[in-house]
Amino acid sequence: MTTTLSVVLPNFNGRDLLESYLPYTFKALENSGCIYEFLLVDDCSTDDTIEFISHHYPQIRILKNEENRGFSYSCNRGIFESVNELVFLLNSDIKLSPEYFSGLFTYFSNPDTFGVMGKILSRDGSKLEIGAKIPRRIGKYVKTDFQYLPNSGSNSAPTLFLSGANALLDRKKLIELGGFDELFSPFYSEDLDLGIRAWRMGWKCYFHEQSYCYHLGSATMKTQVQKEWVKTIYFRNRMLFHAIHLDVEELRWWRAQAIFMDVLPKLLIGKTWIWNSFKALKALEGGISQSRNKLLLQLQKKQGSRSLSQVVREFDRLMKSQQIVWKS
Repeated sequence: MTTTLSVVLPNFNGRDLLESYLPYTFKALENSGCIYEFLLVDDCSTDDTIEFISHHYPQIRILKNEENRGFSYSCNRGIFESVNELVFLLNSDIKLSPEYFSGLFTYFSNPDTFGVMGKILSRDGSKLEIGAKIPRRIGKYVKTDFQYLPNSGSNSAPTLFLSGANALLDRKKLIELGGFDELFSPFYSEDLDLGIRAWRMGWKCYFHEQSYCYHLGSATMKTQVQKEWVKTIYFRNRMLFHAIHLDVEELRWWRAQAIFMDVLPKLLIGKTWIWNSFKALKALEGGISQSRNKLLLQLQKKQGSRSLSQVVREFDRLMKSQQIVWKS
């Protein structure tokens, strides 16, 4: 049976990137042999993205946000508007290799598969940017900065989460989870949260090494104010992830660890933006409760569900069975 695929691409002022990289995307789609649709969700761009796409790619369906809502909202809008069995989330700054989808569709013959992604290389292909991710515990914190590649005898490997830049996902499972948690808007850690929710439901995320793509890279922030704002969001969302996923008995210890090992040390060396991260987290307490309760209800209905700690232990077991090449 032919695979059906919905490409969902969130966009904000990406006209030049789309002109450069869309031809590679369509080449990979044609080579895949799948039936596909393409949805571009425009997040109030001020460039001529809409005009460019309408003229050069009339087969792309354009969804226009009424206001700038960020990555999670834009992806969710495309996900819920899509109609095919698989959803491919793609960033505008990703260049797909011609055979990117080769070998990916077979993962979904396993009913437990939530999604799969290929490796992301730097623009010139000289550096691995994103490989398979694993968790490691430091106290109550779960760190996700370690990545690896499977050995030469294996193309696939478990990964803690799938990058939102190139994730191929089971749409039915994605809809069941409600897509991305928009509490993480405007960006950072929403893909980690989604992957963990999938693992906690008893599903699996995979990394396929032979599929690869190239990342142009984010534009450099122009001002110190912008840089500090990005750091504020990054650390807020890192704390937000733990506030949603840790068990009740772990939360008290995690809060103490966050204050004494993260917030206060940064304040003492003049990184005052961390206090803004902490205050922003506190402002989300109502949303955190809603996200925790929603996830709890989903897990209660699902046999084989697990806690965050159980997911970390499962990865410890998986890693012992994998011959891997560390790329941290």
